[in-house]
Amino acid sequence: MTVADSAQTPKRANPFLSLNLETALESLGEDYYDIVPAAEFPQQILRFRNDELLQKLGLEPSTVTDEDFIEAFGYFQGVRPFLALRYHGYQFGEYNPNLGDGRGFVYAQVRGTDGKLYDFGTKGSGRTPYSRHADGRLTLKGGVREVLAAEMLHRMGVRTSRCFSLVETGEQLWRGDEPSPTRSSVMIRFSESHIRFGTFERLHYLGRKDLIEKLLDWVIAHYYPHLNDTLPPLTSEGTGNPKEKYARFYQELVQRVATLTAQWMAAGFCHAVLNTDNMSITGESFDYGPFAFIPTYNLKFTAAYFDYYGRYSYGNQPAICRWNLQMLQVPLKAVINEADMEAALEEYYDHYNREYRQLMLSKLGFGAEMPEEAGTELVQLTLQLLAESQVEYPEFFWQLRQQFSPEWRENCDCIFGPMETDSELFASWQRAYFHLLQFVGTADLEGMRERMAKYNPQTVILRPKIEAVWEPIAQEDNWQPFYELLDQIKRD
Repeated sequence: MTVADSAQTPKRANPFLSLNLETALESLGEDYYDIVPAAEFPQQILRFRNDELLQKLGLEPSTVTDEDFIEAFGYFQGVRPFLALRYHGYQFGEYNPNLGDGRGFVYAQVRGTDGKLYDFGTKGSGRTPYSRHADGRLTLKGGVREVLAAEMLHRMGVRTSRCFSLVETGEQLWRGDEPSPTRSSVMIRFSESHIRFGTFERLHYLGRKDLIEKLLDWVIAHYYPHLNDTLPPLTSEGTGNPKEKYARFYQELVQRVATLTAQWMAAGFCHAVLNTDNMSITGESFDYGPFAFIPTYNLKFTAAYFDYYGRYSYGNQPAICRWNLQMLQVPLKAVINEADMEAALEEYYDHYNREYRQLMLSKLGFGAEMPEEAGTELVQLTLQLLAESQVEYPEFFWQLRQQFSPEWRENCDCIFGPMETDSELFASWQRAYFHLLQFVGTADLEGMRERMAKYNPQTVILRPKIEAVWEPIAQEDNWQPFYELLDQIKRD
């Protein structure tokens, strides 16, 4: 090829800049967001790309280069405007009107191959009107931790946002009492929605019923479209009010949040900062700061060092999520009948308990067809065993998966290996497990193996494991242990 020929060769198009982007959020109008610029960084090094999510966008990973990621999600080329959303929230129980996207914005919205609308949201992309005294940046370690948290939760079947990309940006950041600076990054979060409980709470604070109703209509149209179909009345006395879909929306949100909380609890996950601005209106888990997976079963386990009174402890999560739903009623009662919302919230614990019971039974290998009383007894004994033995929570279920044998159905005494715990408690657990096995047909025993493999991964990112992959990055810029851990999470 001659120089003249190469000059005439058209530049290859970046597939991200050719996506059919949507302007759903932008169509809401500027009562809900501010248009902001992206920061300019001195360096862009792609550290993580999520090829699984490329396929959800209809993109073949082999056709997308690292340079494509950097151009779109490091330099933020080709898309305008960027929207920093406005919201308030209850933070550790106290209402805070001084919130909003302080270090991120909605980069774009795109329709997935499944027909759903998804957001590309940034984290660490610079200052906004809501940054207050912060720098709008994300530490590299914070980005690494969120990548790992999202991929781990996804592997464990939790409904979660995921990281699309992580780019190191070459700045030095000072945090807290740290004696030396730390490295910087910008992350792209791929989620169902950027709308939070706090988005509605801000509108109530401003006294804007009109904007609450407009936002609720928008949320239903984009994330609960089935509610716009003809629905039977809530009660036999129902009148078919066209706004009945609002009450149905809240009812479904309660169920989604109860399910999500049950997923966290079964996974042994402590979010640590369940403020209402960290609760998604779609019932999706997101924003992983000081999270932790519990090492042992301890309801008082607290992941955030600043959670002095244990408000967001592992065991408090179901009650806190219910409280957040109750606080959401304050703005929503401007357009939804309060009695209908209270009735929906009354069902929260029933739904949570059903979901949690079944998820724990799934971790133990059993399907949904088990007798309720016997299944409940086994779950309760399992939790007692975990609490009293203080065996490592993920290790218990991994070893159960490894040791499981069809012979357990024939001999109670061979169920699971010996444990360092009260022998009578363990014997009671064995008998309960054996009893439930009698309801499993011979042909279904292999299904138990598959269920345990799905819900009980070998690799769970307890804090020491995260520190073990961060140390080589911090000291030697060695990313291999990080990539190997991600492979283990997906493979195990």
